[in-house]
Amino acid sequence: MFANHRPVVAGADHPDRGQATAEYALVLLGAAAVALLLIGWATTTDQISRLFDFVIDQVIGRSG
Repeated sequence: MFANHRPVVAGADHPDRGQATAEYALVLLGAAAVALLLIGWATTTDQISRLFDFVIDQVIGRSG
């Protein structure tokens, strides 16, 4: 009845199996590039300290 049936082997019928891995790697590289640009921008400006001061002022203002 199932004489021509062969067992399913993971990845045997999926020639583009590695494409998802490559796309994932590219997304990670893009995210790392954006993070590096953001860190570079943040270290050359005083925006991080201003943001920190703003957050602390908001916390102190709401607590008392």
